[in-house]
Amino acid sequence: MKNKKNHQVPTISKKYSDETIVEMLYNQDETKTSFAIWKDGKVEIASKYKEKNGKILVPYKSTNNLIKHNIVLFPSKPIKYKSEKELISEIQSFIHKYVDLSPLFEKIATYYILLSWVYDSFKELPYLRKRGDFGSGKTRFLQIVGSICYKPIFATGGASTASLFHILDQFRGTLIIDEGDFRFSDEKAEIIKILNNGNVEGFPVLRCQANPNGEFNPIGFQVFGTKIIATRAHYQDRALESRFLSEDFSPKKLRPDIPITLPDKYKDEALALRNKLLFYRFKKLGTVRANEKLAIDSIEPRLNQMFIPLLSVIEDESVRDELKELAKIYSEEMVLDRGSDIEADVLFAIKELLNEENKLSIKEVSNKFFLLFGENYNRSITPKWIGRIIRKKLGLKTVKSHGSYIIDSSQLKKLKLLFERYDL
Repeated sequence: MKNKKNHQVPTISKKYSDETIVEMLYNQDETKTSFAIWKDGKVEIASKYKEKNGKILVPYKSTNNLIKHNIVLFPSKPIKYKSEKELISEIQSFIHKYVDLSPLFEKIATYYILLSWVYDSFKELPYLRKRGDFGSGKTRFLQIVGSICYKPIFATGGASTASLFHILDQFRGTLIIDEGDFRFSDEKAEIIKILNNGNVEGFPVLRCQANPNGEFNPIGFQVFGTKIIATRAHYQDRALESRFLSEDFSPKKLRPDIPITLPDKYKDEALALRNKLLFYRFKKLGTVRANEKLAIDSIEPRLNQMFIPLLSVIEDESVRDELKELAKIYSEEMVLDRGSDIEADVLFAIKELLNEENKLSIKEVSNKFFLLFGENYNRSITPKWIGRIIRKKLGLKTVKSHGSYIIDSSQLKKLKLLFERYDL
């Protein structure tokens, strides 16, 4: 009996080369977990699954805090849907009922949910984001869209970033996070690491650990997967910013049909959709792949990497065309934004020099800019160019001192305001 227990492995989900898929279920009414096993086109519900090597997989216990407190959500049983078109309509109707989004972003959110259920068929993934200030509906967006994603992991303000690494590694679900809840710089830095490593397969986050013998033995946490984020501002890192499919909040009157307070029934509606989406995963996981023929002409390769996975789960050509037009708009905005990005990068270099208590000579700013951002610019980084940005774009006064131009000390107050404006 002891030997048998040693072979039991608590498991959330697993897929095999013969297209067998094992997914954990949770029945909240019965406080019971089990497995849905997809094999040879059929579904079986079981309390455990025995692998060919004799190892026995068992679901996590229903008493696990992540499960019983709904920090991670699961289906309760797989349910067949009539057609993919009808399933998509149900998802979009559910979103529309509770969240006020633009028509196009509502469709993007709908297909992003589908993508989350088959994300492990792709090598690169985009992130979904709602951006706006307090009271702009970001939390509602996270609650509703997140509730029907694949194994959504709701990160609250009380969650430690260390726990997030472990949860993502073990559960391999969709991270739902309000960036505003992480108010401290060290927490923000850790979240950025998850976002930087989490959209491309095969780039775990490494954490230092020593074994009992004192030998250095770092642990890699897998953080790859779909993520839905709510933020108040842009990220300074252009590469990170390009990974998001975003909608900005625009002040407007809330649709009168949207409930101010979420009714409890939304949870039952979300569960019913998760049950159908589990069946969608069973049917589609072995067939859906990144279709590079859907690459969009005239946009940057990075953007194509982000849009191709979403386009690959869309079968409606009209929706594909809408999304391709959005990609072109994103591409144009990226080109236009580069002007303000240069200003932000110059300010960041200045702030770094201030932190190091160095003099703010144009030459030193230029050198620091080159070290930090030189590889991002296809041009020569010269003091003359940087000086022009400082004077003309940022409006900072420079004076000559000992043969070199420096930013005048009277500009420190203005610099502080600029740092706040550019969220530095």
